[in-house]
Amino acid sequence: MKLIKDPSEKLVWERTLSGSGSPTRPVSKLMVTLLLLVSATYVVYTLKLISNSRACHVEPFSDVVRRLNDIVNSSQPLILFHSNQTAVIKSFTSPPPSPLPPPPPPPQTGYQHVVFGIAASARLWKQRKEYIKIWYKPNQMRGYVWLEKPVKEEEEDEISLPPVKISGDTSKFPYKNKQGHRSAIRISRIVTETLKLGLKDVRWFVMGDDDTVFVAENLIRVLRKYDHNQMYYIGSLSESHLQNIYFSYGMAYGGGGFAISYPLAVALSKMQDRCIKRYPALYGSDDRMQACMAELGVPLTKELGFHQYDVYGNLFGLLAAHPVAPLVTLHHLDVVEPIFPNMTRVDALKHLQVPAKLDSAGLMQQSICYDKRRKWTVSVSWGFAVQIFRGIFSAREIEMPSRTFLNWYRRADYTAYAFNTRPVSRHPCQKPFVFYMTSTSVHPVTNMTVSRYEIHRVGHPQCRWKMANPGDIKTVIVYKKPDPHLWDRSPRRNCCRVKSKKNNTLEISVAVCKEGEVVEVV
Repeated sequence: MKLIKDPSEKLVWERTLSGSGSPTRPVSKLMVTLLLLVSATYVVYTLKLISNSRACHVEPFSDVVRRLNDIVNSSQPLILFHSNQTAVIKSFTSPPPSPLPPPPPPPQTGYQHVVFGIAASARLWKQRKEYIKIWYKPNQMRGYVWLEKPVKEEEEDEISLPPVKISGDTSKFPYKNKQGHRSAIRISRIVTETLKLGLKDVRWFVMGDDDTVFVAENLIRVLRKYDHNQMYYIGSLSESHLQNIYFSYGMAYGGGGFAISYPLAVALSKMQDRCIKRYPALYGSDDRMQACMAELGVPLTKELGFHQYDVYGNLFGLLAAHPVAPLVTLHHLDVVEPIFPNMTRVDALKHLQVPAKLDSAGLMQQSICYDKRRKWTVSVSWGFAVQIFRGIFSAREIEMPSRTFLNWYRRADYTAYAFNTRPVSRHPCQKPFVFYMTSTSVHPVTNMTVSRYEIHRVGHPQCRWKMANPGDIKTVIVYKKPDPHLWDRSPRRNCCRVKSKKNNTLEISVAVCKEGEVVEVV
């Protein structure tokens, strides 16, 4: 430290500190004032900065890293700055994620998705259960026979028939139709009672009577056409125009069978008991079911292969000119003649199962062709019968059923049917020669079905036409390749071609019509 030795310097220093006796005193005060002002301004500005920084959201470092990763993984451009503030834009585009494989489509409708509800009578059970044994496959199908009371069951029935259930009590429901029977109420509730059993993986409930015979493969083909997740009521009408007028043209006849999708069965079960009580005057189960369908707003979806067969007599005319649709059911088999001659009803139906197993899609399907050299018209109902007519008939005429049957009111009235028919010819030269199927097999080399038809020997009146006599033919052999996808295409009859005549045998081939092939009168 420097010492002050001169007394005069000491005096000046003391005056400076005391602020007296100096000409710079006003300047010193101004400097101090400015210094304080600057300090106060600095403090205020600092406090303001601090308050603003607290209001801002400071993003954690981990979030910053995550946002940068998102940018890199996206297709957005990333802007980078160098030290010289020059922007550089780089685009990071990652490959799109591989799409998830589509879920496998649901399996096609099969036997496992269908539950049969069979309306039966204890009084007729012993006789009619034989019809069910013909078509029911216990190891592949599910179903129940619904009776009004218990019946004696034989041991073999347990392995060849559906289980038997007893219908619930229906005494609380009014029934006022004097011509009918109140069992109609019990039968109309079979779908609802079957639903309440709680079976799994059900898509369709199919109703039928104990004298209904199903061609089960064709039933499945029909059901596959429809979305089982929607409400469907599928069946067909009566052959009797009067029956359809008395009951309804919008009603599925239960004996011919009908199918109800699962969602519709659920909706029906919630309202059916209330619905039944509103219609005590109706006759049967079918019209009660249709009345409830009307309240649900679901119309009948018509499929021509369901057959009520409200007729008497011989079904030949109907079967030999089956509509262009898969054969699904046959009904009222107790009131018509056996479909094959010289057999019992049950044996005749068993006989039909042989071609049904080889080519169910083509069963009963009609084909029409001509033997131009002999001037014959040939009609093939595959798996059932062949007809040969003298002369040339148009396809329009041959595709109409001949009236070999009577209507439900036992009258020969052609106006009583809900479809076109033609009379059985009385001209001695125009009566058809009929050949019934006797055997069907598959050729081991060509994989074609070979069906054999033998002439049905009945008396034929003498014909004076000078042309070849079809009566000289004793056997017809029909060759046809099985076509399981026949009904996956648009409906069309197959075409037949007369191949050759060897001795007393006529050979015919049946196949899909070729391009430009027409069944025309020449």
